This record gives sequence, C-alpha cells and structure tokens, in this order.
Amino acid sequence: MTPAALALLGVFGLIIGSFLNVCIGRIPAGESVASPGSRCPSCRTPIAWYDNVPVLSYLILRGRCRACRVTISARYPIVELVTAAAFVLQGTAIGEDWPMLVSRLIFTSLLIVLFGTDFDTQRLPNVLTYPGIVVGLIGSVWLPPGVVECVIGAALGAGLLLTIRAIWYRVRGVEALGLGDVKMLAMIGAFLGWRQILVVLFLSVLAGSVIGGAATVVGNRTLQTRMAFGTFLAVAAFVASICGTSLIDWYVAVSGI
Repeated sequence: MTPAALALLGVFGLIIGSFLNVCIGRIPAGESVASPGSRCPSCRTPIAWYDNVPVLSYLILRGRCRACRVTISARYPIVELVTAAAFVLQGTAIGEDWPMLVSRLIFTSLLIVLFGTDFDTQRLPNVLTYPGIVVGLIGSVWLPPGVVECVIGAALGAGLLLTIRAIWYRVRGVEALGLGDVKMLAMIGAFLGWRQILVVLFLSVLAGSVIGGAATVVGNRTLQTRMAFGTFLAVAAFVASICGTSLIDWYVAVSGI
C-alpha cells in the first residue's frame, strides 16, 4: 500500500474514531448512536461541526467545551489517534487486499469499542459481540482462514472461557470471567479462526497476569477482584490480527513441533 493510501487510511481512522467515541459513551447507557448529534458531556450543548474535527478541534479548544468551558476528557482524541494508528497498521499488514482490509477494519473498530466499554463499565455489550460473530462468520465464507476454521474458532473461544469460568467458580467460589468475555472471544474466533484463539488467550492471560500482579502488589486490587479482561482480549486480538501467523510460525520453528 502506498504512503498516500496509508495517509488517507489514517484520516479515515480519525473520522471513524470520532464515531467510536460516541459508541463507547452511549452503547452501555442504552442510548442511540445516531441521534442526537455530538454534544458536550457536561452541559449537553450540541457541538458544531467546526468544533468536532477529530483531534484538531480538541487542541484548538484546549480540551474544553466552547459553551461551558468544562474540561473534556482526553479519551476522545486518544481514541481517535489510536483508531487512526490501528487502521494504518492494518493497511500496512494487509496491503491492497480490499475485502480483507474492510473485514479487519470492522474487526478493529469492534475491538476498540469493546475495550472502551469494558474499561469504563466492565461491560461487553451484546449489541457489539453478537453482530460481530455474525459478520465474522459471513466474511469467512470468502476470506481466510475460511469458514470451517472460523466456525471452530467461535466455538472454541466460547467453550474455553466457559470451561475456565466454571472451573474457577467451582474452585474459588467467584466468577473470574463474565459471559461478555465468552461472547467476545467467540467473536474473535469468528474473525481470526481457531489457531489465533490460542495466541489471543496466551497474550491476554500474560498481560492480565503482569498487570493484575502489579495492581495487587501496589494494593489497588486483591486476587479476588474481577478485572476488565475484555481490555486484554481486545489488545491481544489486535496483535494477533496483525502478526499472529508470524508468532505461530516462530513458535513452531523454535519448539520444533
């Protein structure tokens, strides 16, 4: 993909990121993402188009609402920049395979919103995961790794976490994972296939163990505290979508399997 095409993809990512901010804020609250238009989180004043340019408007207004001057969270430009960077990375990895790229951009957008909702509310809304499973499986009819691997991936993703959830509850008496995590991993499997499920689980558990252990040491959490595991799944799934196959090939070469 040419530098100009990647630049356009980054701009497109900024625009989509602005919409993803709306999704993160409204979907857990059960609000429409279509109407009303963008508004200040504090005074609810509608935001004019010239104050709604991704990142740039935030910088010009110095992170404040034009009407009430209350500080607006830095999350908004961060999500926009992250979405732009993620889109460019997908474009770099996939190139000009446009059907595959469209599928990966949809997948990336879902991951970003799920990361945000789980981080904010520890919820992974069904309105995102269920359609995500359907879209992933439909796309797998034409796109790699193929419908068989993706159907197995969706089933394996759900089955593994349901098993872990049941065992943990039986042994410790607490629910370490929510059903939202189960549905999210099924969605990931529907897009990436069953082989990448193993990569995603390894990376997410590794990240969760490191961060959870650090939080326990500094006294912010206990081992019984349920963490927002969907955030780790989202990051791990994005990494797997970019370089999961390379990680599998490297592991097979190193281990001699």
